[in-house]
Amino acid sequence: MDRQEAMAVFLAVVEEGDFSAAARRLRMTPSAVSKIVGRLEARLGVRLLQRSTRSISLTSEGSAFAESTRRILGDIEDAEIAIQPGAVPRGRLRVSLPSAFGHRLVVPMLPDFIARYPTIDLELDFSDAVVDLMSGDADVAIRVAAPSDSTLVTRRLASNRRVICAAPGYLERHGVPKTPDDLQRHVCLAITARGRLNVWEFQDGDGRRAIRVRGSVEANSTEALRRLALAGIGIVRLSEILVGEDIRAGSLVPLLTDCNYAEAEPITVVYPHRRFLPPRVRVFVDFLAEQFSRRLWEEARFRGEPAESGALPESPPML
Repeated sequence: MDRQEAMAVFLAVVEEGDFSAAARRLRMTPSAVSKIVGRLEARLGVRLLQRSTRSISLTSEGSAFAESTRRILGDIEDAEIAIQPGAVPRGRLRVSLPSAFGHRLVVPMLPDFIARYPTIDLELDFSDAVVDLMSGDADVAIRVAAPSDSTLVTRRLASNRRVICAAPGYLERHGVPKTPDDLQRHVCLAITARGRLNVWEFQDGDGRRAIRVRGSVEANSTEALRRLALAGIGIVRLSEILVGEDIRAGSLVPLLTDCNYAEAEPITVVYPHRRFLPPRVRVFVDFLAEQFSRRLWEEARFRGEPAESGALPESPPML
């Protein structure tokens, strides 16, 4: 048995959790599967599995080898599929995407993708944390920020700006900030462990100034911060594509629009630079580019004026 086949047998044991289940999947005898794994360990000179009468478990070396094996066998399969005329993209596609942005804007696009590519199994991971694509945590990621890793392949989808806003009820109780310095006496909702996003920038004459905001509430979810702002808890700075609808409805009021430094940030899709790009990744990236090019992003942006004291819209019900 060659190396590729031995790796496939080992991975089957890992995925099935025991030799008998792996043997049934591979249509082999359990003793044959055990011998192949034993020979693989002998050739590598390390123990990959800890065996007992009831179960098996991976050693640290086995865990690292399983991850590499999964990636190598996946690359081989993808390379073979890529050169087949009329090949249908298939397999599991793991997508990482920001929570609020993903739920609000990407999920509504996915039924079309699923209908178009029924042989691709989607695994969606909603998190505002930046996943490590190079370590295999996901196949592709959508990010609402400038790329920071030059080792990744990046494709720009659209642009985004951040808006400072608060609910009318909050402004009625605490007043409307007129200058950036006024924010120091307000409750500003912060994003946990994302220091850069808690430094709000403003135009100051011909230059810029930055203010680090603080408040009694912070969260690691932009959707949570949006809901807290709608409930009148404090002032927030979020993507206009997340709060544009709320602003148009009067549920949130844009603030400091004359000096908020709202530089456009790219919305991108990124994936590891691989010799053989899996067809399922390629078609997903192309699908996103197609969908974003059709979407009228201007509709998501607000067209409001800075709030003035005594001229606030009627307060919506508290959430």
